[in-house]
Amino acid sequence: MIRAVFPATFDPITNGHVDIAERAAALFDEVIMAVFDHEHPIKNPLFSTEERMNLVKAAVAHLENVRVDAYTGLTVEYARSRGAKVLIRGLRVVSDFESEFKMAHMNRQLAPDIETVSLMASPEHTFLSSSLVKEVAMLGGDVSALVPPAAARALQEKARALATAAVRG
Repeated sequence: MIRAVFPATFDPITNGHVDIAERAAALFDEVIMAVFDHEHPIKNPLFSTEERMNLVKAAVAHLENVRVDAYTGLTVEYARSRGAKVLIRGLRVVSDFESEFKMAHMNRQLAPDIETVSLMASPEHTFLSSSLVKEVAMLGGDVSALVPPAAARALQEKARALATAAVRG
């Protein structure tokens, strides 16, 4: 059995993430969508780890061999602790390649027994990023075509809550 880990912040999960998860699920016996559990001030997550996990679970509920978990620390150590031999990464554009290439080699240095498999984004998702989706949503834009339905609703609720807090503030 080949188990793979698809690690990301998923803040929020996008249709691009779901596409990669669906394709990985067709390639591997089991895929773990690993939500990075952090409250890192530079990344400044909009959603808590629990919220992100729930959004990911809702988005991949149709995939029988995909499960969702949270982790901290080094991704390769998490993968090893779950018996995974593969890390899944999505590549959207050429500029993603350089950072993913470096990360894959660092991971190989740390864990030579774990392979990184990169899946190219489907053309309709190459422009998608969680950061861009959050920005559009916070400015009142419609992101329903970019993220799963539960994530679209959650983004609308966060945008409303932040707007209300700003007015009161």
